[in-house]
Amino acid sequence: MTLSRRDVLKSLGCGTAAVAAGAAGLGSAQASEALTAPADALGLLYDATVCIGCKACVSACTTANGLIPDTERSGGIWQMPSDLNAQTKNIIRLYSSADGKENSFIKRQCMHCIDPACVSGCPFGALVKGKNGIVDWKANRCIGCRYCEISCPFDVPRFEWAKFNPRIVKCELCHERLADGKQPACTDVCPTGAVIFGTRQQLLAEAKKRIEKHPGRYFENRVYGEYDMGGTQVLYLSAVPFDKLGLPIGTESRAEYGSKVHRMVYRGMVIPVVVYAGLAAILRKRWNEHQEEAHQAEKETGLPHQL
Repeated sequence: MTLSRRDVLKSLGCGTAAVAAGAAGLGSAQASEALTAPADALGLLYDATVCIGCKACVSACTTANGLIPDTERSGGIWQMPSDLNAQTKNIIRLYSSADGKENSFIKRQCMHCIDPACVSGCPFGALVKGKNGIVDWKANRCIGCRYCEISCPFDVPRFEWAKFNPRIVKCELCHERLADGKQPACTDVCPTGAVIFGTRQQLLAEAKKRIEKHPGRYFENRVYGEYDMGGTQVLYLSAVPFDKLGLPIGTESRAEYGSKVHRMVYRGMVIPVVVYAGLAAILRKRWNEHQEEAHQAEKETGLPHQL
């Protein structure tokens, strides 16, 4: 079925009226409150000052999650991913300042945000904040739109481009191991205690204990993730400023920021109505112009001209 310009104009007119009719009710929506971590929230504490960069956690994560080691950069010899990808849920990277005076390892994986942007951004609920606050991916709901990739401020979710039936790949805190009474693979093999597992409350307490024990060792004596980006269940300690390690700065979650933008744009539905009305006006103008052209053609040829 082909829509004519007349059909489009009619639809635009009806749509504008419908949007305007619902404006009063939607415009009165109240702002949502910032989310808080569940009491049983589980997570990780990574202390960059203790990490030796052995990458045992990377190999353990690959094995525990049944992933194929990324050996492309080494010519198929050993696992050597440059970043998170469809074969890598957890990675250790090195930061070094231009003058070489600042150096630090940084562990990257899903942060299991308290208010995850990937969850709020997924149109079909394929990403959910489930038991213990862990952000899980549901294969049967995913349409492969990759909105989660775009919305995540930590650039974590990755898409399996090479697969016929692709998945979204991200750390799910080894939930299958947790169900068996085990801890995540990365914390299980860490030889120095650079990354540890526990409840968010336990991890926060441990982080603050380390800060108190070693005053001056940690950047600003604060725990990244306690309030950053709305709070996360994966927490960081570092001697180097967090932004230099690639961590976004700010206390508001991306999901809450997006909600504010939506509420502003759709307050009273004024902006969508104006945009819709503007499009309708442009099309009506073009329609009138085509009608005039058709009438002129009829006069010149004496034949009926179909729009």
